[in-house]
Amino acid sequence: MNLFQVTSPAPRELWERAANTDENTLVFQTPVWMDGACGTGEYEDASRMYETRDGRTIILPLARRKRLHPWLSTLASMPNGLGMGGPISTEPVRVGDIEMILSDIARQPALRVYIRPSPLTTRVWEPARKPGFSGEVHHTHILDLEGGFENVWKNRFSSATRTKIRKAEKTGLTVECGLGEKFLAELYEIYLQWTDRRAQERHMPLPIARWLGRLREPYDRFHGVARELGNGFQVWVARNDGQAVAAAVLLIHGKNASYWRSASIKEMAGPTRANDLLQLRMIEAACQAGCRHYHMGESGEVESLKHFKSRFGAVEQAFPTCFRELIPVTSTRKRLSELTRRLNHSPVKDA
Repeated sequence: MNLFQVTSPAPRELWERAANTDENTLVFQTPVWMDGACGTGEYEDASRMYETRDGRTIILPLARRKRLHPWLSTLASMPNGLGMGGPISTEPVRVGDIEMILSDIARQPALRVYIRPSPLTTRVWEPARKPGFSGEVHHTHILDLEGGFENVWKNRFSSATRTKIRKAEKTGLTVECGLGEKFLAELYEIYLQWTDRRAQERHMPLPIARWLGRLREPYDRFHGVARELGNGFQVWVARNDGQAVAAAVLLIHGKNASYWRSASIKEMAGPTRANDLLQLRMIEAACQAGCRHYHMGESGEVESLKHFKSRFGAVEQAFPTCFRELIPVTSTRKRLSELTRRLNHSPVKDA
């Protein structure tokens, strides 16, 4: 093994150097994102720096859930809802590096260890041996921004999407990008209204739905990462006659832009194609920032989301994840998710 020394948490200066050098680095793999993720007190920085005998330095962003005994806690790169993880380095990461890292973290005390690597590094993850780890294949959508915005508009967007955007521009919608508290509050209020609508569709009490919604997407998490990222955290809001009807978050780091969160008021955003116009403006902003990729994230098995992303030219890409568990968390979660999906899609008749 080529491992020489491990330091945890990773020294900030070396982590920043790796994040700013490795062109595959996503914002979720940066130290400022870790600061934002840990700002709510839910997680603590457990990142690890590996020094190899041939003089290379590799950083693994890693977060540990706080206030639990280590053997009852979890380690993730990154935790659910906080994006991708995996190692970054000032030099290309090798297959042997992946094997070294997995061998190390397999020995760390944790109820569950989970790695969701950047899909840009699939080529080194797929052939790596992962003893002690189970694996899953996930899918994400990535839009290639090569050639700039005009090329993306003409050659990547579908003709139907261009037509929808032209119609949206004629509806009187305005789109604004902001960094302050006002824009973040607008985004979160739209999200809560979306939560209310879903609760009504599922015949769930609104107070319970809002409580679950805040638990799933705590406002402090948005506020924390926005504070740490500064200009790299952009909230885009579409308004109709001054009222916010749709909003989305664009994250930018180096050559990579990430469409992270969005919400809309269906009955107002749908007819005006507000979500299409938001995507146009964010993709244009990513091109202007010199980004090479626009990451649209995972869609699960929701075909409508997959279709929406593909209309903008984003290509579905498979990437491996791996995990080690002391109890079958993943399989149990899958069964519960499938049960919830069946309940949500079963016909419900009013009494």
